[in-house]
Amino acid sequence: MSGETSEITRWWWLRHAPVADRRGRIFGQMDVDADVSDMCALEGLASRLPHDALWITSPLKRAHQTAAALAKVMGHDAEPLVELNFAEQDFGLWQGFTHDEMAQQFPRENELFWKMPGSALPPQGESFTQVIDRVGRAVETLSRDYIQKERIVFAHGGVIRAALALALDCGPEQALGFAVDNLSMTRINRLVAPGKPIQWCINGVNLGAV
Repeated sequence: MSGETSEITRWWWLRHAPVADRRGRIFGQMDVDADVSDMCALEGLASRLPHDALWITSPLKRAHQTAAALAKVMGHDAEPLVELNFAEQDFGLWQGFTHDEMAQQFPRENELFWKMPGSALPPQGESFTQVIDRVGRAVETLSRDYIQKERIVFAHGGVIRAALALALDCGPEQALGFAVDNLSMTRINRLVAPGKPIQWCINGVNLGAV
């Protein structure tokens, strides 16, 4: 596949800064604050990111706060695009619980979840398989609809694992095996050539900021 005939979209996936008050709880789509005080990590990310990129955030506050903190470091003043499909997995009734509390309150559902974490459905929530589906739809749309070749996305561990599942064409359980740290970067390229299927190139996973 030659560079002259290929269309390349480069995705820079950033997991948000750590939640300010973690205490081992499951946050999912709860709208909680991020701790963006780690200037060393933010400056490290800024030194590696492209400046001519489309910025995209999850609708959740912790992603927005991380984007705003990094924008200040980079001198980036454009308002990021908000993509609803890049929200973290909805854990339904489990949100706000610790893992121990979840096991006590929902013993059967908890047991099933740990047996099949990719397909199990949290009470009144969504499965990781459903996250992969919605992230995939957004990635395809956002890869086509903008001039810039670079996309910087401020998202969540589950969303970034979903992007890796798409790139690797692997099952949800395999994708959940990836570590995705706060303020880490995952690099994935999407390549399209005439008459050929979409190809993916993973340049790095869970890359540190420095």
